[in-house]
Amino acid sequence: MMKTLIPLALAALIAAPASAACIAEYKAKRDNPLELFYGTLRFDGPCTRSAAQAQLRGQLASQGMTLLKVLSVRHQ
Repeated sequence: MMKTLIPLALAALIAAPASAACIAEYKAKRDNPLELFYGTLRFDGPCTRSAAQAQLRGQLASQGMTLLKVLSVRHQ
């Protein structure tokens, strides 16, 4: 049985990506005139709300938008 488990465990480690992609759903806004946005962002790194917020704030600010809320974060 151990001869079977070791190759399976090694195959799982090799097949798993080092940093899995994440999908974040978010709400954002732009002022004057007020526009509300819903969107998704695919990013690499830890799948946490704080990591998604860091990525989104910079990206949205360059488009003149403000992040309102990260709704969800999930592995792709």
